[in-house]
Amino acid sequence: MPRVAGQIDARKSEAILEAATALFAEKGVSTSMEEIARRAGVSKQTLYNRYASKVDIGRALAERRSDLITAPLRSGADPETVLTALAAAMLEKVFGTSAGDSLRGVALMAPQAPDLAEAVYHAGPGESLRRLALWLADQDRAGVLRVPDPDLAAEMFTGLAVGYGHLRLFMGVAGPPVAEIPRRAREAAQRFLKAFAA
Repeated sequence: MPRVAGQIDARKSEAILEAATALFAEKGVSTSMEEIARRAGVSKQTLYNRYASKVDIGRALAERRSDLITAPLRSGADPETVLTALAAAMLEKVFGTSAGDSLRGVALMAPQAPDLAEAVYHAGPGESLRRLALWLADQDRAGVLRVPDPDLAAEMFTGLAVGYGHLRLFMGVAGPPVAEIPRRAREAAQRFLKAFAA
């Protein structure tokens, strides 16, 4: 059945993003658009129809990651449940099987492609921080928590949840076992809530 004009095959977009993730981890900024198209099994035209540049691909990858990590903020659950789930999502991304490759890939790109690194930061970690700060501001307005500086508190929570995880990944040092994630996430949420109790 022919596609309706303007209809996008989501499987091809997903294949492009998966290919780009793998290639960025392997080769960094030297990855070409042609290599991404070849690895994804799509034509260059299909690739460029969806993503005009590596910056656009990096932004799309970061947006997808931010959406997954910050999903608990949209759940409407109580603060401890939300923050525990958020911390667990962060830890799973940091200590998951391919997390080290992704982070090292971005680090490799930063000096040679600052525009790409900036786009990834703002669409990914920066957007996640922004969403958490907005959620904290809502909790403050509702009197559930006392958060005079939501932006700073969002960074504090992220640091409390992740700890030295990113540094371990960059240096190739093993992090905590995956089985430890739920306990660490719960403790981070509980300590944060005590610090910002109304």
